[in-house]
Amino acid sequence: MHGFGMQPLDGGYSGETFVAEADGERTVVRIYAQRGARRGIAAVETDAAVLRLVRGLLPVPEVLDMRRPDPGADEPGLLVTSFLPGERLDLLLPRLDQRGRTTVGQELGRTLGRLAQMPMRRRGQFVDGDLTIEPWKEGVDLLDFVSHQRDSSAIAEWSDDDYRRLQAVAERAQDVLDETERVCLVHSDFNPKNLLIDPETGALTGLLDWEFAHAGMPFADLGNLLRFDRDPDLVGGVVEGYLEVAGHLDGLDEPGGAGRLLERARAADLLALVELAGRRGQNPVADRADARLRAIATSGDLHAVAHG
Repeated sequence: MHGFGMQPLDGGYSGETFVAEADGERTVVRIYAQRGARRGIAAVETDAAVLRLVRGLLPVPEVLDMRRPDPGADEPGLLVTSFLPGERLDLLLPRLDQRGRTTVGQELGRTLGRLAQMPMRRRGQFVDGDLTIEPWKEGVDLLDFVSHQRDSSAIAEWSDDDYRRLQAVAERAQDVLDETERVCLVHSDFNPKNLLIDPETGALTGLLDWEFAHAGMPFADLGNLLRFDRDPDLVGGVVEGYLEVAGHLDGLDEPGGAGRLLERARAADLLALVELAGRRGQNPVADRADARLRAIATSGDLHAVAHG
């Protein structure tokens, strides 16, 4: 790739994303060779369609070019987008003071509030360039998903007592989720490594990597962002920004709305935590998720954190 003027994108964990430069203009090139190809032949068209759907509403790159895969010619799909300015939040966050964390949190909360108001007809995954929604094969009920993971993942190694506690938490979390029937667009990987921030103003300049986007629960992205972060300044700013934009929905404008918002966010993220914990031993994030999930199951508290 280096011979073609492309360099791996810093932070591009898929190993398929590169920065290209021509005539002083930088672009981002994503090659759907391995991880991207496993998503199916329509992955590049789906990703391009999602970016076009939200561009102008959210800070996402412009689609400049797209090539569909040609398996017969052994040519992978290709997506070329504009290069966005800003610094990745995972790199910036440790340098921010209290005011900076609050400002960035407010900006992210407002973005999450806008995203949570982009309606979809039903829950499921996008399967083509028309953003056709196909229901999840495993369904969306937390208890059913926990049971599936018990049979097919590292959750099988949990003791019977810990598993019963997890079931009880999942049942209560499902009750929380059932309070909201709305379906919206979900980014599904809304975390600091995919967020570009202007370090001078705290403004969000880029929301990247939409490969897991789907139609789902309004609070899923909020739960994703706050999965491991309990910094009171950042969390307080996020909640404030979200309620500013979307507090009129889902009964959040009533007394205690901030608490209900966080409760729904934690409940919505429980499915992702269970899925990640089911891969314990494969990577540090999965190990961290397992520790967090065990703390939640043991305490019966969706807000619990792992110690030690």
